[in-house]
Amino acid sequence: MDPQRERIQADLRGLLAGDVFCDDRFTLMYASDASIYQMRPLGVVRPRGVADVRAVVRYAAEQSIPIHARGAGTGLAGESLGPGLVLDFSHSMRRIVGINGDTVTVQPGVVLGQLNRYLAGFGRQFGPDPATGGVTTMGSVVALDNSGSNWLRHGSARKHVVNLQLVLPDGDVMEAGTHPVTDDPHRDSNPRRRDLVRRLAELIDREQAHIKERQPKAWVNRCGYHLYDVLNTDATGQSELDLARLIVGSEGTLALVTQATLRTVPIPKHRGLALLFFDRLESAATAAIEAQSLGLSACDLIDRRILSLARDIDEYYARAIPRDAEAMLLIEQQADDEREVIDGLQQAVIRWQRRERLAFGFHMALAPEEFDAFRRLARRVSPTLYRVQGADRPTPFIEDIAVPPPALPDFLVRLQNILKSHQVTASFFAHAGHGQLHVRPFLNLADESDVRKMQSLADELYEEVWKVGGTISGEHGSGLSRTWYLRKQFGPLYDVFREVKRIFDPHHLLNPGRVIADAPQPITKNLRTVQQNGMLQEHSCNGAAPALEKSPAGVKPLELLLAWNSKLPATAAACNGCGRCRTQSPEARMCPIFRIAPSEEASPRAKANLIRAVIAGQLDPASLAKEELKEIADLCVNCHQCRLECPAAVDIPKLMIEAKAQYVASNGLGTADWVLSRLDSMTRWSSRFAPLSNWFLHTRWTRWLLEKLVGIAQGRKLPQVASSSFLRRAERRRLTRPTRRTGGKVLYFVDLYANWYDVQLADALVAVLQHNNIAVYVHPGQQPSGMNRLAIGDVERARVAAARNVRILAEAVRQGYEIVCSEPTAALCLTREYPDLLDDDDTRLVAAHTHEACTYLWQLHEAGKLELNFQPLNLTLGYHLPCHLRALEVGSPGENLLRLIKGVTVRRIERGCSGMAGTFGLKRENYRASLRAGWGLIRAVRDPGVQLGATECSACKIQMEQGTSKPTIHPIKVLALAYGIMPEIESLLSAHSGELTVT
Repeated sequence: MDPQRERIQADLRGLLAGDVFCDDRFTLMYASDASIYQMRPLGVVRPRGVADVRAVVRYAAEQSIPIHARGAGTGLAGESLGPGLVLDFSHSMRRIVGINGDTVTVQPGVVLGQLNRYLAGFGRQFGPDPATGGVTTMGSVVALDNSGSNWLRHGSARKHVVNLQLVLPDGDVMEAGTHPVTDDPHRDSNPRRRDLVRRLAELIDREQAHIKERQPKAWVNRCGYHLYDVLNTDATGQSELDLARLIVGSEGTLALVTQATLRTVPIPKHRGLALLFFDRLESAATAAIEAQSLGLSACDLIDRRILSLARDIDEYYARAIPRDAEAMLLIEQQADDEREVIDGLQQAVIRWQRRERLAFGFHMALAPEEFDAFRRLARRVSPTLYRVQGADRPTPFIEDIAVPPPALPDFLVRLQNILKSHQVTASFFAHAGHGQLHVRPFLNLADESDVRKMQSLADELYEEVWKVGGTISGEHGSGLSRTWYLRKQFGPLYDVFREVKRIFDPHHLLNPGRVIADAPQPITKNLRTVQQNGMLQEHSCNGAAPALEKSPAGVKPLELLLAWNSKLPATAAACNGCGRCRTQSPEARMCPIFRIAPSEEASPRAKANLIRAVIAGQLDPASLAKEELKEIADLCVNCHQCRLECPAAVDIPKLMIEAKAQYVASNGLGTADWVLSRLDSMTRWSSRFAPLSNWFLHTRWTRWLLEKLVGIAQGRKLPQVASSSFLRRAERRRLTRPTRRTGGKVLYFVDLYANWYDVQLADALVAVLQHNNIAVYVHPGQQPSGMNRLAIGDVERARVAAARNVRILAEAVRQGYEIVCSEPTAALCLTREYPDLLDDDDTRLVAAHTHEACTYLWQLHEAGKLELNFQPLNLTLGYHLPCHLRALEVGSPGENLLRLIKGVTVRRIERGCSGMAGTFGLKRENYRASLRAGWGLIRAVRDPGVQLGATECSACKIQMEQGTSKPTIHPIKVLALAYGIMPEIESLLSAHSGELTVT
């Protein structure tokens, strides 16, 4: 840390209750957002309240340091980036203060999605619905005047703001609403506000001609300051200024919002939508002109590229969307009367398809689940454009154009001609009903020629926008992308904006360079780049000498410990910063650690940013061996949910295994990690003295000592170790001899838990497979998969075990065996993690022939080969889908198998990650966090209507049994019971379920 940052950090930590970070980790984490820009701040402040905001603003004013307010960091124009102090309101100022009738008061860090889930309990909602509503904060909604698809019904945020609490650039606090223009202290007792209102009113009144003349004709506009409708006359003829409306959309350049009172609206009782399909983009735009006159709530246009992706990722979309559709309009209607919804949609369909013959087909979606599926189509599919192969990526820099809706069809032709002239392709998504276009050209920002295209493309396109009376930003703000163009869009009105800025912030401390910029700010300045820069050295997995690259003088290159094949820079750079990984929506399972501790460093995005900084030479590779970065890497529990749900499919788990491995290679393992990486050896010794070991490990004083010496949480329920391993029993049953029979045959990869703790599960799987005429081979030389070692960065020991297992398993595959694992974690390790350790053909062969046990049996059923002679069971199970099974992307085969059994009722418990996360929940320091993450699941298992828990994962089983006396059972055991081949399971379950009967 340089002396300036060190001084700032020390000064502010003495002034604030909140967090202050000026070290390299945090300044690099906050140097980028969802835009294409990067600006490293001096420091990051996380205020805990208004007092902290005042203190940091006053300090910044004294030191002439700029302030940049930030929410979730999902902006596309770089509006929250800057070289000063970043104020992260999303960390601590995220309280819903209260609800009063039709208004709600919130702090700026409250997430819009969470606010609406809270308001739903009162039958209300916040109307504007930006696409990033699942992660964006209300401070950002206000600062950017967000709207979204339902603008036709609800308008933008400024329509719903009643009152704001502001911190001004000198640290003063002020309430802002609608205020009289007066010098009379009896009408407004705040002298600072009276002066502000008077000066603003005089300016607006004087420049009224410019304000009216230069106002864009587009229905929406997010450029400049909104001056056209804030000065009005009340019923008595007295002038009044809506100061809150003026602040909305100002991008944090005039004042900082620390609290907002917002107007809410009732949730409509009925909603429906229709999809209309067109053979030309212009035809869809022509139809959309009438959306407002038809009374529609929303009218979105989606282009062929996004439609094609939608068909590819979801069979549901594929059945509804014709392949020959060049464009689609998604129209929505909302009302309290169902008939009104249906009639409104039918009226639009009849008009556009039958009368005007613009559309060639349609699909109605009125059922709630179907409505939700299609309403999420654009939000779900558009981000997956980042998964398209190749160097070109959708690049947001002209992504927020708005034109008058009547001009949209002709403008789309002009837009496509401009793109063709620059030899650029792009995707289109539009809120066509109000003329707003989101355009993402596909460019490679590592290519200088593509970077040069950005400026000329924007120059040419914006000229066409202004010709039709449009604006270069309808929703996303000016930021770094567009501020420099505002001079040309507004002409003399720009000087009026400059005067507004001077009235509020004469020293340009608040977010300088946004809305008002004095220094030239080309669109290609401060671009985020990733360069390999000679900092990497590939690790060789086959014994050959690693390839060295030239590194900067005095800097030792980073020797990679996983097989990357030169893809590490691309993997880290693939993170576009969209912030989707910050979601806490119940519809997603993204990052369980961020959910319980919503801080930037816990987000997967932050981890990609840090690795990218190492690659680009902005962070010394040696820092990966330091405790500061290990603390952040340890916030990844290798659940793989971010990889699944990330729009760009960034492999954060692999990046973090690499980071942890770098630390372990330099520092070795801590005590707890050392023990957990050797669980197989520890368990083997415990099993030899099983009765004594089980008693010893479950006494109060032993557990206290274990926590103090080893770090295993005293409160964690531990499973009982078996007196004999399954491998030993398999040898006695001659299962360790290869079969000579032809036909179906599997090699059972047992892994740690079934081998030592739940031998009955291994017996049940063998019995079920044999009942289905599948021969079972258990190789005696197999070792545990080693996922526990990988998760803590013990890569070299994991590689040794992997090499031994691959030799055994690859030979078995060549002999015709399929590999079956009863532990989803083992299946994931063999299929995804081993190829990262051993980059060879045998490893890939093993990965291609490995199956999770329930998946293998479900595939038998789909092939018509599964025995269905199940005995009925009277059993209600609460089923949890494990993260590692979900990461295999095979659906929910265990749940499907359970539903085949007559009398078994399966209740799907969708409460996200169990929180156990392998060995994560065993550690003392993680115990409480683990329970917080899994509390929803534990509480669901406690439900009296659930007799037993059910899951395939041993770690999830431990967590599900933590807070209840009910056992959790593997679906394979239920199958064995229903087949009548393991009656001992019935007696075990009957003791707990009480009502279990087999007919």
